[in-house]
Amino acid sequence: MAKAKKTKRATPKTKKRAKGRAMTKSAGTAELRHIPWNSIELEDLNPLLQRHFIVGQNVMVARVLLKKGCIVPEHSHHNEQITYILEGALKFWIDGKELVVNAGEVLTIPPHMPHKAEAVEDTVDLDIFNPPRADWINKTDKYLRGGK
Repeated sequence: MAKAKKTKRATPKTKKRAKGRAMTKSAGTAELRHIPWNSIELEDLNPLLQRHFIVGQNVMVARVLLKKGCIVPEHSHHNEQITYILEGALKFWIDGKELVVNAGEVLTIPPHMPHKAEAVEDTVDLDIFNPPRADWINKTDKYLRGGK
């Protein structure tokens, strides 16, 4: 008599989805994930600003879309930030300086350093934060929401 083949069941630690969808695999508390940006809903913060983000165990990456003229008011946070401009350009006021960061350029912002930005053209930027921004996750980032 032939032995029946065991089928592998999905567990909470392993999830696979159809092509083009997210894939997750757990290793302890951290997870291996493959996530297409277009599978994450864009959040409208104001008429000129949208974003979506992915949160890992110790880091967050955000794709931020700014229309020309969009102002990110002065703020600071305890998170280290790396900003990589994918398209367009952002003008920053930071550490007593005014500087423009163009497509293909990176800006590193240390924790607690006040900064402000303006999109000098339609811009797509990738922001990386360590640790992840709790105010973004909890939607308490009023400075981006026009006081909402």
